Amino acid sequence: MTTTTSRREGVAAPAAPPKGRARRLRQDWWIYLFLLPTVLGYGAYTVYPLLASWWYAFLDWPGFASAGTFIGLENFERLIGDDLFWNAFWNSLVFLVIAVPLRVGLALALALVLNARKTPFKGFFRTLFFLPVVTTGAIVGVVFTLLLDASGPVSLSLVWSGLIDSPENFAANAGTSLYAGIAVWVWKWLGITLIYWLAALQTIPQGVHEAAMIDGAGAWAEFRHVTMPLLVPFLVIITLIDTVAAFNVFDLMQTLTGGGPSFSSEVIEIFIFRTAFQANVPQLGYASAAAVLFGLLTMALAVAQALGMRWARGRRGES
Repeated sequence: MTTTTSRREGVAAPAAPPKGRARRLRQDWWIYLFLLPTVLGYGAYTVYPLLASWWYAFLDWPGFASAGTFIGLENFERLIGDDLFWNAFWNSLVFLVIAVPLRVGLALALALVLNARKTPFKGFFRTLFFLPVVTTGAIVGVVFTLLLDASGPVSLSLVWSGLIDSPENFAANAGTSLYAGIAVWVWKWLGITLIYWLAALQTIPQGVHEAAMIDGAGAWAEFRHVTMPLLVPFLVIITLIDTVAAFNVFDLMQTLTGGGPSFSSEVIEIFIFRTAFQANVPQLGYASAAAVLFGLLTMALAVAQALGMRWARGRRGES
């Protein structure tokens, strides 16, 4: 039997038996009482809507009816043949393919500059790039509708510089609205990716850079053969994090373009919102089916993120 030594008497005494789980719950019930508001809120506003949307996806439920009719997989069959759904899916994919590399690449370039010893005012510039992150996406969208208007400073500056012939509203043009949203999204969230890269660069020992300089490596050779190989695990993690974030752009795109004009910038989230709440006859079941497919895609990316992090940790451990 395990024993413990009493300091006062200097003799061995039997150790106290471990508490059972039920006994700990009875004694420490008040601790879990503080968790109750969070559990109730999470259950009411996250778990229940998630489970309910899966059930609604199997219903034909117009918004004016009190309940829907079970129709099985018909909503999913309609989605497969819905051109507007695939248009939204394609826009989300284009958004992802363009925005994520831009955000990751620009943040890495800025991080390398701000991590250099000779860069002045590094704290000021880090704060400057991070400020848009703490601004609400909806507010950013509203502000940029004014900045990107035909009479706004962006359009007038481009006309003055000779890059365009006449003023243009970039957020209201079918050919530029999606790309305007991409540019604004990258600008807004660049600061958080910058912080990720700065943290990653801090993990590289200074001696590694000094050894490369002693061997005569230039700045580009040092980055290509020394710095970047050590950053590969972080590149995987940061890219996956930004990829998941690129599917959550509803607040910004809804206030900036509203999915228009002519659905040219409608992403999947706006398609779901429009189908459920803005149609002449709201289609809650059909919108729920689209939300389920969108959720499955997001879950797949989350699984890829977890696998990528596991691989990155293993790669980091080997190095």
